[in-house]
Formats: sequence, C-alpha cells, structure tokens
Amino acid sequence: MMQRFFFEISYNGTPYYGWQVQPKQISVQETLEQALSKLNSKRHVKVVGCGRTDTGVHAHHYIFHADLPQHFKDMEQLKYKLNKMLPPSIAIHTIFPVKEEAHARFGATNRTYRYFIRQEKNPFEVHTSTYFPKELDIEAMNKAAVHLLGRKDFTSLSKLHTDVKTNICDVRKAHWFREENGMLVFEISADRFLRNMVRATVGTLLDVGLGKITPEDIPLILNAKDRGEAKISAPADGLYLWKIEYDWEQIKL
Repeated sequence: MMQRFFFEISYNGTPYYGWQVQPKQISVQETLEQALSKLNSKRHVKVVGCGRTDTGVHAHHYIFHADLPQHFKDMEQLKYKLNKMLPPSIAIHTIFPVKEEAHARFGATNRTYRYFIRQEKNPFEVHTSTYFPKELDIEAMNKAAVHLLGRKDFTSLSKLHTDVKTNICDVRKAHWFREENGMLVFEISADRFLRNMVRATVGTLLDVGLGKITPEDIPLILNAKDRGEAKISAPADGLYLWKIEYDWEQIKL
C-alpha cells in the first residue's frame, strides 16, 4: 500500500539547472528523488513538483508530492533524515499525508512570485537578488503593472515554442514595493504562469521605470502576442517562487 504525501520545501536555485530533471545536469527534482530513493532501499521514488523553475531561480515556498510505502510512518524522522542527506541549498519544512487524488501541480489554485532588486552593491547578495543601480520611476512601474491584471493572453511575455495548450493567465496581483532594507520587490500572483513570463515582465517594467517605454505601452505589447515586442528578460538570480496555495479542505486528510 502507498500513501501520498505533500512536502513543503524551499531551495536556493543557484547550484541547479532548474527544478526539472535534465540530462547530464543537476536539478532540484533529481536531488530529491535520489535522497528519497536511498531511504526507500534504493527503489526509485518519483516526485511531482508544483511547477518548474528555471536555472538559477529560487523557491521560498515550494510543494511537491510523492507516493511512499507504508513503512514511512514517522514524518518528523523522515524530515530529519532528508535534511541531513540533502545539500544546504534545499530544506524540507513539513511533510504531511494528503488524499490519493491530491496533485501538487494541478491542485494549486494560486501562485505568487517575487523578484528582488538591490540598488546598492552588496557582495553577500550576489546570487539572491539582482543588482540594478539605475534610478527608477516606481510610480510609473506600478501604473504599468495595473495593465497586467485580469485574464489575458501573455504570449508577448512567454518563452517561444513551449508545449502549453494556452497562453491565457489570470493575473490577480502585480505591484512594486520597497522593503525597509531598501530592497525593491516586484510581486505577481496568478492562477498559472508561462515559461519565462515573470522575468520578461520584470524586464519590460524596468524599461518603464527607466522611461524607455510608457505604462500605456503595456496593453499594446500584450495585444501584439509577439515576444519580440517585449523587453529582455531580467536575470534569474532575483526571482523566487514565493508561495503556492491550495484548497486545503479538498487535499488534506
């Protein structure tokens, strides 16, 4: 008999070629599967993540599910063993049983990303935020972000030639704010995201902040449904998958 479990984790994406298993490259998924399989008498354990993160992208809150044999009963002990086995860049926070049909990816109801920009040079944040020292018009960037809200086609802000059936996303929140330590943060929430969508969005909004384009250009860019109309993607190191949400009443046992 097998039992499905949800794992809440976080990871620093700097050492990895993204979440998904890659030929001849280290990934977060493969690292987790190797650790769980070792604890399962070397019988392979497949893990299914809530989504993909690209090379160098981090996760503040990430969910994956795995089906484990019944001899995995003590979840605190499993958490302890995994955290000892895994590299410092991956942390297991909680493990709990869920219903058989619960799915880490398809069951998610909302996803939030944050992008962190430091405008002062800091050698201790080289791989965890993006250094962008130029002066930015935050008010204009927030006016532009309003045009992202709602159910729209985000082809212009998506990586080309992906295998998704639709480029329609429902964006529920998009705004910039500054933390007390001076860090500039962009937060965006939606039901789903396309490949490279957040980084392309940040790159485009930064051009608004620099005065290269106006907030009113954003609807024109989206309506074009052409990736060439948007700006260069922002670097991966400032991007975090920040929070994954579910209808927990439908998932937890």
